[in-house]
Parts: sequence; structure tokens; C-alpha cells
Amino acid sequence: MTIDSQAFALDLPADVEERRRAANAETLSRLTAAEPVLVDVAPAGDVVPGMTPSTILTSGAPLEWHEYTGGQRRAVLYAAVYEGLAADLAGAEQAIESGRVQVRSTQQHACIGSVAGIYTASMPVLVVRDETHGNTAFCNLYEGESRHRLNYGSYGEEVVTGLRWLEEVMGPLLAECLRRTGPIRLKPLMARALRLGDELHSRNTAATLLLTRELTPAFLDLESTEHAAAARAVFEFLSRNEYAFLRLGMAAAKATADAAHGIPYSSVLTGMALNCREFGIRVSGLEDEWFRGAHPRLEGRFFDGFTEADAEWIGGESCVTETIGLGGFAQACAPTLQAYQGGTSEAMRANNEAMYAITVGEHPDFRLPPLDFRGSPVGIDVFKVLETGVVPVIDGGLAGKDGGQIGAGVLRPDLDCFTDAADAYRRRYVTG
Repeated sequence: MTIDSQAFALDLPADVEERRRAANAETLSRLTAAEPVLVDVAPAGDVVPGMTPSTILTSGAPLEWHEYTGGQRRAVLYAAVYEGLAADLAGAEQAIESGRVQVRSTQQHACIGSVAGIYTASMPVLVVRDETHGNTAFCNLYEGESRHRLNYGSYGEEVVTGLRWLEEVMGPLLAECLRRTGPIRLKPLMARALRLGDELHSRNTAATLLLTRELTPAFLDLESTEHAAAARAVFEFLSRNEYAFLRLGMAAAKATADAAHGIPYSSVLTGMALNCREFGIRVSGLEDEWFRGAHPRLEGRFFDGFTEADAEWIGGESCVTETIGLGGFAQACAPTLQAYQGGTSEAMRANNEAMYAITVGEHPDFRLPPLDFRGSPVGIDVFKVLETGVVPVIDGGLAGKDGGQIGAGVLRPDLDCFTDAADAYRRRYVTG
């Protein structure tokens, strides 16, 4: 999509533009210097700031409870039942409306959520610390290969069994592994996965294998302990679930983006997120305001038996990977995604190359072999988006109205939220 770029000329005073460029350079430095490290796996209630036994987190810019609809609302209600905060959906509604259960955005708690992005206090989370800047981010664990998952708005015996297994087996086992191996540095692993065919959003095959290799010495060490059965079960889970690393990549991206947030005069994005009502962006120099617009346009492939009429927006924050130069911004690395989300290798390369026009730099560590090892485009600039009319390319999955994943593809947001962010920038730094 292109627009008349003259309509969106910067038109900033020279002193503001000078400060903006310096701030964007600092933002880029923070985005590329971050060193995300997996340090622990623990129940959300034990480690997530502000999390209480009666708190439920969900994806996207914050909404009031009455604004949540469809699958995202349903997933929150199911979470209350799962956590034992209500006996049934009607009881969950009453508990939330009375204030006995609080529903908040993952973004308000340094968390990041896949699709509906449901967190309850008992759920295990990956704890990722940026060693360069000292901040920490959290992401919950991948539920498994079934298309019926709580984060896709599904609930039932299969979903509950899977969640309990994560809580009772996988989470504690991973924590035990880290006690034995020490923290796992994620950026070198992610950089290598790009060279092995991942883009680290919709394809995480190589990254999951590399993670499994990192954990294997601990698995072997645990074979002679009381953890042996759990170690074998977790190894088997990782072996058959190629998406398992995505949650680590999301936590790493969240920690990285948060480290680059709050730089005055910066016009670089440090967050993109979906909820059931809208797409939103966060800008480093505009504090914690979310600029909201229409849901992205879908260019995707539906799984057998489903059509566009079956799709529903129920949230999602895995597009945080795009804010740090991955996902659609490294799409050329993963031509095998054609079988999953459609498209052609030529189109994927063109999508990737177009992102250099809207970013402030190239990543020194995330290098793209199909583009002659050029650094991935990183640091989405609100004003460059508006000047060029080029919008971010986001890889993503599609949820169905009746729960479950029904397809995948490329998401392209509209310009409305970028326009609002640019207007807010001018009000703050020009007309203030």
C-alpha cells in the first residue's frame, strides 16, 4: 500500500528534528545492544510484577472489561474457571464484574501474550532478563500442537490437561534444568536460527532444535534422578512441537523493546499488539500511550475446511518480534513458510526488503543470508511509515470464531494508528 508521501512530510522544526534523530539513534542502540537471557521458569504469581491470585492477564492495549468480546472474552472467562476463581462461566462473569477478579493487559505487567495471551497466577512463565539494561520480561509456555488452546479461545478436557502438564511438569523441569546449566543466552541462538531457515515468528523449527540441544546435557544429567520421567516427557514435547521456541523469542523481544522504551523525542516503535477490537502501537518517546487503529488486513492461507468467514480477532502480541527486526522483517530467511501461510519466495524477499525503508538501522547480529547477510531492518519509525506509505509486514496465525487456529498469513496494518502517533508526537514536542 502506498499513499501521497507529501501529505505526511515531517515538517518538524530543525531543533526538534535534530533531537529526534539523536533519540532514534539511541533507541536503535538499545534495540541492538540488548542481551536477553533466560534466567528462570516460575509461576506467574511468584515473579510477575503486580500479579495476584485473582488477576488474569490478556493481550493487547488495555480495555475495560465490557469492551472485550468474542474469543478473547471467552478465553478470560475460561481462565477464571481454570484457576478456580469461579465454578463456571456465569460465575466468572460475576466475579469480574464485581471486582473480585481483575482483568488487565499483559502490557501493564512486563508480559507478552500469544493470541489471547492468557496468564493466571499458577501458570509457569519464562523469565528473560536483558543483561545490558537490567529489565525483565515474561512469557507463558507454548500449549502444544493441538489447534485447540486456551490462547485461541478453546477450553475443555484436552486444554485443561495440557495446561496442568505445563504447570506441574514442564515448568518445574525447565527450572531445574536452568539450575543445572545456568542461564541461556538467547540472542546468539536466535541469530543462528536465522541462518538455519527461521524468521523467529511463524517459523521456529531451528530455534527449538537449538534450544533442545542447549538443554540436553541437563536432560541427561537428570536421567539418574527423580526428574527422569519429566525430563523425557519435556524432551519429547520439544521434539514434536516446533513452535515451542516462539514464546522464548517473544520474551526476548519484549525485554529488548522495553529496554528501548521511554527515550524522549524518539519516534521508533517499541510495541505492536492486537486485542479483539483493534491494532495498537507504542512509541518510545510517547510514554505508555497506545495508538489504536483498525485490525490489519489479512493475506493468508486458511487450513482445510475454513474460510475468511470463520476468522475472528482475539488478540495477539507475537508481533513484538517484528519490532526488533524478526518475523516479517526477516521473512526472506524462511521460504518454507509458503507451505504454511502461502505466498512465494519472491514475494517474501520483496516484503523483507521493503522494511528497510521504514526502519532506522540494520541489526548487527540478526543477519539474513538470502540478502547477502545484510542485517535485518530494525527500529520502525512512525514518520518513515507515513512518508513512504509502507506499513510493517507481520507474520501471524489466524483464530477461528469457534476456537482454535484456522490459518496463517501476513498481516498489514492500516496507517490510522501511525497518523495518530505522529500527531501526538507533534503535540508533545512541537506545539507542547
